Amino acid sequence: MKQTHPALPEASASLSALLARQAYSWALRLGTPAYLAKLWQRGGREPLYRHAIGERFGLHLPPITPGAVWLHAVSLGETRAAAALVAALRAQRPGLRLLLTHGTATGREAGQALLREGDQQVWLPFDTPGAVDRFLRRAQPALGVLMETEIWPNLLHATAARQLPMVLANARLSEKSARQGRRLSLLMRPAADALTLVLAQTEADAQRLRAAGAADVRVSGNLKYDLQPDAIQLAQGRAWRAGLSRPVVAAVNTREGEEEALLEHWAAWPAPRPQLLLVPRHPQRFDAVAELVRQRGFSLSRRSQWGAASGGALPAQVASGTDVWLGDSLGEMALYYGLSDLAWLGGSFAPLGGHNLIESAACGCPIILGPSTFNFAQAAEGALAAGAAWRATGWDDAMAQARQLLLAPETLHRAAERAEAFTRAHRGAAERMASAILGLLPADAPPAR
Repeated sequence: MKQTHPALPEASASLSALLARQAYSWALRLGTPAYLAKLWQRGGREPLYRHAIGERFGLHLPPITPGAVWLHAVSLGETRAAAALVAALRAQRPGLRLLLTHGTATGREAGQALLREGDQQVWLPFDTPGAVDRFLRRAQPALGVLMETEIWPNLLHATAARQLPMVLANARLSEKSARQGRRLSLLMRPAADALTLVLAQTEADAQRLRAAGAADVRVSGNLKYDLQPDAIQLAQGRAWRAGLSRPVVAAVNTREGEEEALLEHWAAWPAPRPQLLLVPRHPQRFDAVAELVRQRGFSLSRRSQWGAASGGALPAQVASGTDVWLGDSLGEMALYYGLSDLAWLGGSFAPLGGHNLIESAACGCPIILGPSTFNFAQAAEGALAAGAAWRATGWDDAMAQARQLLLAPETLHRAAERAEAFTRAHRGAAERMASAILGLLPADAPPAR
């Protein structure tokens, strides 16, 4: 009788996954020179990219006290969301020590505000086996928390081998990313399976993450609802707006290609035009966007030239006669939303999935969304249903809607109230996530500094 071997398919799958991860590792090793060149190039515009490059390979790390909670927030948006989680973790476990890692200069810069005495901050290692091993041997965290979408195959393989609890917090996975993950399932499924716990933003995210291979997935909400706008900035923005004679329309978190299309349509806006405030998503593009505005024949004033927001009125040369204001500063979104009667959401007028609209709602700034919001699908649909936002099919429709809304201040006022109520109704994710994360801390983890 022919013998069957039920373990063979599983062994074959494991071997295939091992070979896929080895191929991935070799691809990263071979790509290291290009990676270094990219860091150096970006460092020409953002010098922080050239800082402590050895850390990205697990080299020249500072002394790190073992037993910290390691939290990775790759960029600016994830770091801002992490602020709510860090506050909740510290409230529930006073004295908690934090090891904070990032991948971008804006993330690392913003992360400095989260550090307390005894905390440390370094770059996340490049996802090669050697760099990851050196980082983990030096850091020896009590557990790790990855924010939103940061699933790294070698990193998670190494933490699983060390039995280090790993959490994917504020997790999201769009259908587009899920399809891409299925094409790389030999690589990504074992990585997802290595996560100890996944705290998903929505049930739809949770379903996709389970299908991707994550075992323990819980719906915990979105940390961005727990973020409180900077009250001083918001008040300053509103005070500046009160001193203006014309409305302000903002285009926030815009991406490459969107500004050009926006300015083409803006030129056709019937006189008198409102004040346009343009806030690009990425700081390395500020100069390029400024040049684009000038090439289109518009006069320009840059926020970086206004001086500190000290409570006074806008400079006279800014308040009168400038076609476009460029929001070329970081960490002042509350100021920009307070200054605006209405906003368009960048990243949603190109097929990029949109950006965080929750911050605008928390600031009471009504917003017009473009057709592409898959990165924040539930938040977008919730804001639309609450009457805090409107959907446009493209820039023609967005301009037409803005013109109508600016003629209906009562409609804008009601939308602003509904926007703030919408965010209040969805708070609480930070406390839920902090409780779940701290529940995974080993019993012998250091309780305080």
